[in-house]
Amino acid sequence: MSRTLTVGLDGSAVSMAAVHWAAVEASRRGTGLRLLHVWDIRPDVHTPLFGTDAEHDRTDWIPRRVADRVRAAHPGLEVATSYVCGDPAEVLCTAAAEDDLLVLGSRGLGTIAGYVLGSVSLAVAAHTPRPVVLARGSEEGKGSPGLPAAFGTVVVGVDLTGGDDAVLAFAFAHADRHGGAVRAVHSWSPPPFHGAEYTLTGQALTAEVATAKEGALAEMLEPWQRKFPGVPVTAQVGLGRPARDLVDASREAGLVVVGRRNRRSSIGGHLGAVTHAVLHHCLPPVAVVPHQDA
Repeated sequence: MSRTLTVGLDGSAVSMAAVHWAAVEASRRGTGLRLLHVWDIRPDVHTPLFGTDAEHDRTDWIPRRVADRVRAAHPGLEVATSYVCGDPAEVLCTAAAEDDLLVLGSRGLGTIAGYVLGSVSLAVAAHTPRPVVLARGSEEGKGSPGLPAAFGTVVVGVDLTGGDDAVLAFAFAHADRHGGAVRAVHSWSPPPFHGAEYTLTGQALTAEVATAKEGALAEMLEPWQRKFPGVPVTAQVGLGRPARDLVDASREAGLVVVGRRNRRSSIGGHLGAVTHAVLHHCLPPVAVVPHQDA
């Protein structure tokens, strides 16, 4: 397959939500679908219970069985299966760099507790140069309740500091493929007035900043509206906290799109606070798209 969408598969009910989302998306994109099973055989992680041949058969069995289900549900979709022995995060990062899109699953704990993102998912989302989608699921194998996979409004977080072209391109293209709309969300905090926010001068300054923010977002969205004239667009600008406002806006969305900058620390790349919070608390699938300056 020349163009491929890859989904990480571990045989769990949770990963089936990712497979379902990925199959729909691959069909819409006109790409092939690869079911990738990573077999972690490090001594400190897994103690083999079978001989080498038995391990091979057991590992290959999981994606092949799922592939049969996907082909039955999506006739005409080209589905490939593969398994790789190695460190899951490293293997998945490599897959993400090579393919159009990588889709992984995450386990729900409820609307208050949020979602479980293991170290592998976080490492992949923080390091890959290509977009990664975290699709929601439950231990019973159900997707996000009441949210059809890959449909509905696309909520995209915009920070107005530049480098958002890749993020907006992903959001608009997805909405266009699925007949959805885009809701661009930008939240900001007022300047530190030190109590002057209650004065007429402080209020006037806040209003001036709000107007400037609205204009900047409109200017950023304008070329994408011209490129995708059939996609309805709503711009949401206001005082607030970005993570909280994105979570609130996502309740009626089919997908949330957030950016990731190339932040480095002594232990390597990591996700920003807003992206991290969105990944843990948004109900729909979340796409993490590296900024162009990442």
